[in-house]
Amino acid sequence: MQIVWFKRDLRVHDHRPLNKAVSHGDVLPLYVAEPALWRQPDMSGRQWAFIAEALQDLRDDLTACGQPLVVRTGNMVQVLAALSRHAQIDGIWSHEETGNDWTFKRDQQVLAWCRAQGIRWTEIRNHGVQRRLSSRNGWAGNWDSFMAETLTPAPTLKPIEIDIGRIPNARDLGLEADLCYLRQIGGRQKGLDLLDSFLKERGEQYSSAMSSPISGERACSRLSPHLAWGTVSMRESAQRTWDQQRAIKVNSGIGNAAWRASLKSFNGRLHWHCHFIQKLEDEPRLELQNIHRKYDGIRPSAPDQELLAAWANGETGLPFVDACMRYLRATGWLNFRMRSMVMATASYHLWLDWRAPGLQLAQYFTDYEPGIHWSQVQMQSGTTGINTIRIYNPVKQGYDQDPTGAFTRKWVPELAEIPDKFLHEPWHAENARDVLGKTYPERVVDHLAAAKEARERIWAVRRSADFRTEASAVVAKHASRKGTARKRTRLTRKYMPDQMTLPFGDHS
Repeated sequence: MQIVWFKRDLRVHDHRPLNKAVSHGDVLPLYVAEPALWRQPDMSGRQWAFIAEALQDLRDDLTACGQPLVVRTGNMVQVLAALSRHAQIDGIWSHEETGNDWTFKRDQQVLAWCRAQGIRWTEIRNHGVQRRLSSRNGWAGNWDSFMAETLTPAPTLKPIEIDIGRIPNARDLGLEADLCYLRQIGGRQKGLDLLDSFLKERGEQYSSAMSSPISGERACSRLSPHLAWGTVSMRESAQRTWDQQRAIKVNSGIGNAAWRASLKSFNGRLHWHCHFIQKLEDEPRLELQNIHRKYDGIRPSAPDQELLAAWANGETGLPFVDACMRYLRATGWLNFRMRSMVMATASYHLWLDWRAPGLQLAQYFTDYEPGIHWSQVQMQSGTTGINTIRIYNPVKQGYDQDPTGAFTRKWVPELAEIPDKFLHEPWHAENARDVLGKTYPERVVDHLAAAKEARERIWAVRRSADFRTEASAVVAKHASRKGTARKRTRLTRKYMPDQMTLPFGDHS
């Protein structure tokens, strides 16, 4: 019996472990819901709700292949041991996973068990991330080549007589109630529908509309949770994007300039999806420690719990920040620029060490992808030592991204009596005393003074004598090689000969 272990790859299409395992024997497709994983501080009920929906879709698709998905709840090693008493396990197949620290240690335990039992565990590359990478040189070209490879079809499976098990609910996993009433729905078909509508309808203004939480809600692809949990593969996302770019170039016409810019930008972000995960793959400690160690101790290790709670609950008294946090809590998603802003506010204006607000955001994000998340959290906190320090002005961002105030008023209704002119700075309104400290909190910090102090502290570290030495090592290990992104591989050109040069861009 060959076990195919599903993790962050909840699909049958373009699933190479599943496709390869079939040629080695009868296949038992397995998903294990691990309560210990869901007790980790970066996991949440909204994530599990999305996964549970995706698992039902996956079970239906595998049933159509001939063998339904088998689901177990418990410790992975113990589940494997129990299955080995049911039938002889000849091999285990899975995609490589770059997860959090807990899953890394879990995989070490599974590997030790496999070796003790004489069972081969074959892990196959899932997307652009490469294991045991010695250098970032050539990484972008390798990404292009890998994404241009042929998609593997869903295989035919032989049925196995076994109890397929029940998909557990949040309570079974010890998860607290997580009301996310505007959450995206899981499942492969939902992901494919999003990809199709983005490439053909919604994405035309992507490059210009992604920054605002208002326009970005529709203009962004919204694929992120489907890529994070693997209901849609990165390869099929890239190839469909390339196909659409080619079609637009062939059928040139009015409006195509916007489509070209947007799809070019989107394809760059598909690169960046894997670029950031590669950082965690290469250096797992970045989930827990500052990438540049000269920043160790710059912020208090124990966060101010009142400030953390005010930020997490959308009660900082900074209206646009609070609107974004409340929107995130209700939807499980936030556009990239606003993710950057709320994290920067926590790190600079509130001077919180990135780990605590990072964990809170991880719980809020339905699309939580550890590699992207922790790399971005550190980048927006200024602790990488190589990225530009971006201290967003949360008031200016409100004026820029919500000029009419519609978004802020929807999510912070307590400011109904504040005139539009002062919505983003209610402390300047004539009736401020009637609202602030009563129906809506006073701002927890003076954002201008706090930003000035944070900038001085961060740059004091950057100016230290030996800062550059370690920063150079970080660049060598993690920085993107933008020049190599312009060199398209022969295989990619064959797939899409009219592919234009695509620089990297921010993940969204």
